[in-house]
Amino acid sequence: MIAAKLIELIENHATQLSRDIARDLATNERTRGFRAVAFDDLMARLFQIVHHLGNWIGDPSSIAVQDEFMAWGEQRFDQKIPLIEVVYAIIVLKQHLRRYIADHGLVEASSPRVEQDFVLPMHLHSLQELNGTVSEFFDEALYHLVRGYEKARAAQSGVSSFSSVIAS
Repeated sequence: MIAAKLIELIENHATQLSRDIARDLATNERTRGFRAVAFDDLMARLFQIVHHLGNWIGDPSSIAVQDEFMAWGEQRFDQKIPLIEVVYAIIVLKQHLRRYIADHGLVEASSPRVEQDFVLPMHLHSLQELNGTVSEFFDEALYHLVRGYEKARAAQSGVSSFSSVIAS
């Protein structure tokens, strides 16, 4: 299946993708707060996300995904990066991955292996499905990232109940 091959390709190129995304976040006018984060630290966090993408998109509501993104949200709050920039960072990450899928998916589809009889519409459907799955994953991840950020904000401001912060 082309989606599985693309996930493998993404994971194999996680270092370069992470570097590109980190560079984008460090220079993007909408993510100025990330300039205060050490480039290597930012790249390492992005690498963890990209490298484990295949494991996570299959179960975006898993405890591991929740924990990872809540921790990321808490860390970004502690680094005093505005929430709007943190949200935009997820959008940038998602854009990079979707662009990578689009750029590399059709290349794979244009030269099917002899033992597999793929048809271009099947490839396109698989690419659309993968893009949808990646989008769903990042929507769920964004929710947990904001939960972590708000949890850290509530702890700092002394709000007695984190759930009251989320409910409002």
